[in-house]
Amino acid sequence: MNQFLGNIEVKVDAKGRVFVPAAFRKLLQLQGEDWLVLRKDIFQDCLVLYPGSVWEREIEVLRSKLNKWNKTEQQVFRQFVLDAERLELDGSGRILISKRYLELVEIDAHVRFLGVDNTIEVWAKEKLDNPLMEPGDFAQEIQKLMM
Repeated sequence: MNQFLGNIEVKVDAKGRVFVPAAFRKLLQLQGEDWLVLRKDIFQDCLVLYPGSVWEREIEVLRSKLNKWNKTEQQVFRQFVLDAERLELDGSGRILISKRYLELVEIDAHVRFLGVDNTIEVWAKEKLDNPLMEPGDFAQEIQKLMM
């Protein structure tokens, strides 16, 4: 599977539609992906687009770690899928982000699409005007991970 890479800014129209960047659309097409799943990220204040096959693998991994006879674990699974929405690109290469999601992560007129491995993150532009981590902290953390 190819990786999504890039940091691309696009406008959101009045109805909540955004063009998925051409580089990402091309990769989705090459991979034979015809639908996406959108959900809010668990840790960050952004949305995540999962290509259909990636979503299915994530669900299988999650299911394999949960006991369906454990109430709490079933609640975790429900919460994960409850916040998910299936999307398809329209003929122009756009997706419709519901008002609920736009408000949830404070997206207004501009978003940034970030290619992050096998998913695409959708951020309010303003939230990425500054780095997610201070450069020194980032260098220190990556050094620890790579040693």
